[in-house]
Parts: sequence; structure tokens; C-alpha cells
Amino acid sequence: MTSVSSAQSETPSHSSGPDHAAATLTINLDALMANYKWLSKKFTGRHVGAAVKANAYGTGQPFAAPALFKAGCRIYFVAVLGEGIELREILGPEPEIYVLAGVNKSEISEFRAHNLIPVLNHLGQIEDWSGAATSDNALWSAALHVDTGMARLGLPDDEFQTLLAEHNRLSSVDLKLVMTHLASGDEPDNPNNLIQRNSFQEIAARFPDAEASLANGAGILLGPEYHFDVARVGLALYGGNPFGSGPNPMSEVVHLKAKILQVRKIDSPQGVGYGATHRATGPARIATIPVGYADGYPRSLGNRGFAVIDGIRIPVVGRVSMDLITVDVTDVPEHLSIPGCEVNLLGGDVPSDELAPAADTVDYELFTRLGRRFKRTYIGGA
Repeated sequence: MTSVSSAQSETPSHSSGPDHAAATLTINLDALMANYKWLSKKFTGRHVGAAVKANAYGTGQPFAAPALFKAGCRIYFVAVLGEGIELREILGPEPEIYVLAGVNKSEISEFRAHNLIPVLNHLGQIEDWSGAATSDNALWSAALHVDTGMARLGLPDDEFQTLLAEHNRLSSVDLKLVMTHLASGDEPDNPNNLIQRNSFQEIAARFPDAEASLANGAGILLGPEYHFDVARVGLALYGGNPFGSGPNPMSEVVHLKAKILQVRKIDSPQGVGYGATHRATGPARIATIPVGYADGYPRSLGNRGFAVIDGIRIPVVGRVSMDLITVDVTDVPEHLSIPGCEVNLLGGDVPSDELAPAADTVDYELFTRLGRRFKRTYIGGA
């Protein structure tokens, strides 16, 4: 098992991926830690937990998770069992690790072997976990997720009422956490936030010995009435805008740059890319960049996205293909837009909360799709 201290010692200046990669993804672990500490100061509850699912939102769980531990995080949330096992190997025995998808019978032994805590989402999971604990003549730790407006994971109201009426269903469960999830937390004026908050307050009151968790990063910024005991923060840690638009209070963590491969000078009307969805009328200069949808760059950014060279915004023209995109560099001085010159694709003056809407998606998807072909450079984190 890799210890936290040894994992952290590798983070101050670590690179991964091919040295000859034409695109570099820089992950600023100092900024990640600063975001955690800033949110912790805003939070009036007991603990700020970190969501590190999906490879820590694309940033690399083996580096992000230890940096967060160094910043003071002791509660982590992952999506599925496999992520929890990997995280336990990285962090060692100390932190609590919650698995949001819960548990099924075939996974119980793995949960126990790696000291993982399932989030129980329906009566079937409660029965399986509690039943196994009863057979073991022990109390097993778990969290309980009650749905208050997502119609996704969590006990629906009828199952929750059954649980209240048959409280012995939890007789072998050490209930550490009761939680729900805001459906519209990134919309501060959405009236459903208060409805869910009030509903959850009544739910949490039924379990006075368990800690209560409602807020994500946006929930922390909604105000203390949304805080309860434990926050579960994801996107905001990685520099995403908690409210999706407007001023972003978070420090930037992710920065993607690539080098121009080739520049074409076009003097007469000509189509660009598959299907000729963009037609350069000339004179124009079109630069090709070695990043495409295989690297997580959304195909929907064709003719809609933008990049930046030396502070000059340039449009993505034509379709995004598997390995390449094309940008119009006509307005960029030629000495700054020749093969080998850097283009900023994400981060800095290409903020994720502006690029994501252009792709008809959200920051979450931009980050979690970041590909494996980039050279990844981690800075800070010590």
C-alpha cells in the first residue's frame, strides 16, 4: 500500500505521459489545496469532504487525493467500489471513504477488506448490508441517502417511510452519515433549493446520532443554512465555477496547452475539415492542432469553440476530428502562429465556464474527459 507521505513526496514536480506529446496538461496541486482550504473557511459545519470520483475529475487521483489530504481532508467520496479500492491503496487506513453507488451482495467482502463505507440508496442495499452485519454479529458503518428531489439515487419517500416504520432494518448498521443531493445547487435563486433543504432538515432530525450532509461546493456558497455537518465538494475543488457562470471565486487548477502542427494559407474559398462545415473565404491562415475528441476535446466545439494565442482569441473552425482541431489564426501575428507555437485550449483566458456552454455541456464533462495522450505536469502539492 502506498502511504500518503510517499505519494505526496512525488507531487511537487512530477510529469507523466509521453515526453514527445504535443499537448501538455498542467495540474496545479497548490491551487487545489488552496481551494479546499478556502471552502473549509467558508463552511460552518464539521468537515469538508472531497469528491475524487472519475480520477479526481480528470486531474489524477494518485496526485489530487494526497494533496487534499495534506490540505486537511479526511473524508472522501468516490462513485464505485473500484475507485474506493484504488483510493485506499493511495491514502492508507486513516481517511473515511464513502462509495456513492452503494453496495451489492457480491461486493460486501471487498468493502470490508478495504474498510470502505457504502452509501445505502434503497431498501435492498440496506437489507444486504445490515443482514451481512447481523450474520457477523457486528455493527457495520454505512451512510444513508434519502432522495429529496433528484429521482436518481437515494430512498424515495415510500421506502423512507417504510424504513421509519421498521427501524430495526438498521439494527446492525452504524449510521455515520445521512445525506441528500441538491438538484439545482448551482442556481442560487432556484426555489427548489430551499424546498430540498427544508425537507432534508426533517429527515436529518430523524437520525440525531448521524452527521448530516447536503452541500456541495455551490451549497457551501448558498449560505450556512445549507451547511449541516459534512460537505461533499467536487467541481469547485478543481477550479470549476460553483455556480456555472458569473465571477469564479476558485483558483485555477487545470491548464491545457498544445503546439501548432501545421499552418495552411488559403487565398481562395475552400472548405475546412470533414464535411467542409466551415468555408474559409480567403485570405486566411488555418492552424492544425494535435488535440481531438479522442483526447476529450468535445466534438460539439466544432465551429463553436475558441482558443487563445498570446491573448488573442481565435475560433475553432470546421469539425473537431479524432486527433485534430483547426483554428483560424489569421488575426494572430505570423511569428506567434507558426508550427511549434503554443495555443491555450483550456484554463487561463479560456475559462472552463465559458468553453463548456459553447460545447453545450458543463465544466464537469470538460474535466472528466481529459485524455491520456497529454503530457501531464503536476506542480506543487508539497
